[in-house]
Amino acid sequence: MTPALEAALDAYLRQLRDQRRVSPHTLDAYRRDLTRIACFFQARGVMDWGQVDETAIRLYLRQRHEAGAGPATLQRELSALRGLLNHLLRLRRLEANPAERVRAPKKARKLPEVLSVDEVAALVEAEAVTPLERRDRAMWELFYSSGLRLGELAALDCGDLDLAGGEVRVRHGKGGKERLVPVGHCARRALQHWLGIRPRLAAADEAALFVNRFGRRLGRRGVQQRLAQWGRRLGFQQPLHPHLLRHSFASHLLETSGDLRAVQELLGHADIATTQIYTHLDFQHLASVYDNAHPRAKRRN
Repeated sequence: MTPALEAALDAYLRQLRDQRRVSPHTLDAYRRDLTRIACFFQARGVMDWGQVDETAIRLYLRQRHEAGAGPATLQRELSALRGLLNHLLRLRRLEANPAERVRAPKKARKLPEVLSVDEVAALVEAEAVTPLERRDRAMWELFYSSGLRLGELAALDCGDLDLAGGEVRVRHGKGGKERLVPVGHCARRALQHWLGIRPRLAAADEAALFVNRFGRRLGRRGVQQRLAQWGRRLGFQQPLHPHLLRHSFASHLLETSGDLRAVQELLGHADIATTQIYTHLDFQHLASVYDNAHPRAKRRN
């Protein structure tokens, strides 16, 4: 990579880290994608980002597509390039952003998998004997009761939970955006049981609501591993992961209430279009019921 390309890239990543507080994981992804793009441009005689034009960007996307990169990957890489070029535009090192009029192929939107109500019940009502099992059961109840993201649950402190009021304060995204979500009766009961034994496990100075066997905050990976273990233990056909419980919460709630806006607020979606995917799940369920129940829904042999 030429010094000019590399210097601008490094400055952009520092800006993302220091001003926008982008996570290290995201920064690594940006660096990887933009380094690949810069090397492609340099091989074609581009010495500085100011020499990049729309044709070069389209050529890069076509080459990546022919090499097997999918729509999601191309969209991510194009977004990273747009961000860098917009940064240079704000610094007046560019007169225009050539990536603005370039569009990556649209990816087919995959409907999320969900558990049935009976499957959720089998998980949250499974026998929990040890302190860590009681902790796990409280986590699964809270995931399904309140539709939390994995990162939101792992970041919870004891002070975020208001059992008397039946709500929990969660933080997510850039700047730690906050929202209050309700906590159902079954989840409150499981959390009360967990809080009763938490002092025996948690370090004296640990604020985390959920702690590991060493008394410190249980991380995302630890939550994922425990849920997968429960799934195998209970004989689930599909691997269990935290977002599966969030999807199930949203689908079941929408199916019962039909209130898309309320589900959007509870999930913390900024755009209702993100929430609308659950309407497709609801229709699939209705179509399945129709096919199985209506005497003339399909030809029978």
